Amino acid sequence: MISRHAVASSEVPEASGPYSAAIVSRGFAFLSGQGPYDAEGTLAGEDIASQTRQTLQNLETVARSSGATLREAVRVCVYLTDMANFTAMNAVFAEFFEQPYPARTTVQTGLPKPEMLVEIDAIVALPEPA
Repeated sequence: MISRHAVASSEVPEASGPYSAAIVSRGFAFLSGQGPYDAEGTLAGEDIASQTRQTLQNLETVARSSGATLREAVRVCVYLTDMANFTAMNAVFAEFFEQPYPARTTVQTGLPKPEMLVEIDAIVALPEPA
């Protein structure tokens, strides 16, 4: 049997469906997609920069609750409603990551709420036990 456990944080919006904020298994934390809302459910703003910043802050919170940080991300997927927002999203993304950057895919897609411009998920490597 594979060992895995769920991770949650009261500092990010509660899951809106039957899924966990993250699952930790085999040395990795698999972080579910986070969006541009604070813990109370307030939208961060109407522009891509503020929404990306809040989304990555939420993802960082879940990573920390899992025992890691986004600096340990090995894979990230960014979902944008409009690829015209790519450059502005990318500028904020660069504030949260450093070389070697994680592998990343960015796609244009519809998102669950019409005001959402971005959603991001990640896989982070957990620190080796001492």
